[in-house]
Amino acid sequence: MKEKVEITKNKKALRGTVVSDKMDKTVVVSVTRFVKHPKYKKHIKKSKRYKAHDENNTYKVGDIVTIQETRPMSKDKHFKVLA
Repeated sequence: MKEKVEITKNKKALRGTVVSDKMDKTVVVSVTRFVKHPKYKKHIKKSKRYKAHDENNTYKVGDIVTIQETRPMSKDKHFKVLA
């Protein structure tokens, strides 16, 4: 199932793994990034969890998805799942 992912210029797009799909039309996506420590110069893995809108409840735990910034849909849901 390869879909064309269209990313708009001014909206943030992130890639991560679905870690929870228990909510209706919402998935929790964990996005991991590597940052260099300012003093020790060691690369550290940091992760952050985002709630994203999944209209048809398509994605399950373990799926790798791309999420894109969108209008606020609830108190803490500001992303939608692209693919």
